[in-house]
Amino acid sequence: MVLNVTGAVSAYKKSGGLLDSIGDAVGSSSGGGESFGSMVKGFLGNAVSSLHEGEKAATSSVSGKADLASVVTAMDNAEVVLTEITAIRDKVISAYQTITSSAI
Repeated sequence: MVLNVTGAVSAYKKSGGLLDSIGDAVGSSSGGGESFGSMVKGFLGNAVSSLHEGEKAATSSVSGKADLASVVTAMDNAEVVLTEITAIRDKVISAYQTITSSAI
């Protein structure tokens, strides 16, 4: 897998601001349940915390403070979350392209 490290680090640093703007940008539901915005915000919060845990485990392994099993588990969790986020992004882009092409 080839990654643009600069872009990934930049996106990772900006993720905190992204979480705050989602709740404002998406309206709440009228059904009395959890709003869509808060659901997405919760998902992204969990995703960011999983990525932070993977980063901490990698840092601990370099300094020799963590065992290999916990590092592998944390890195696998971070990889799964990143794959999910990428799949969601691709679906959103696809939906946007479908909507814009059918509006013509």
